[in-house]
Amino acid sequence: METLRALLVQRAARLQEWPAVSAPGWGTLKYPAFRNRVEGVALGLMAAPPPRVFSRGAGPWDWACEVACASCGLLWDPAGEVDPGILGGPRFNREEGRQPYHDCDPTPETPFTAALAHAGLLAGLRRLNGRLGWDHDSAVTLPLGDLGTPEVRTALWSALYAGAHAILMAGPVRGWDPTPFAGLF
Repeated sequence: METLRALLVQRAARLQEWPAVSAPGWGTLKYPAFRNRVEGVALGLMAAPPPRVFSRGAGPWDWACEVACASCGLLWDPAGEVDPGILGGPRFNREEGRQPYHDCDPTPETPFTAALAHAGLLAGLRRLNGRLGWDHDSAVTLPLGDLGTPEVRTALWSALYAGAHAILMAGPVRGWDPTPFAGLF
């Protein structure tokens, strides 16, 4: 797989009965349902693409928005923002975004952040997962309140890469060690 969008599509196709993410307000979503949630955000983004995309404070929707941004080939920019209506509100799953979404075709060289293209993030995830040993039988519990930190974002991307189950939990998470996830973002 060469792009972050291909990663999402492949995981949803191969792991149809496996849990992708659990979060307060969402329950547990299997990989196809997570892909649908992400693509609903993507359609909202592509209906009227903002100049810069970033989401913080919407809980698990922030994670869906980040994956949607990558799937659209948009730049994830900490100076940007997303209309909350895209995150499960009236601009979620907008039909006007369907054709632009299907027309966009991120490449390995497509920037995901100012410093990291799709290929670079995937290479980093490949190395990280080689050390972690995660796969589709793995489950990782992460602090929802730290969702905006580079370490939790890296752990979420790593879980998606491995096909693992990411469990976003409110409050402190016993045993969470951000150390292995430092440095990718």
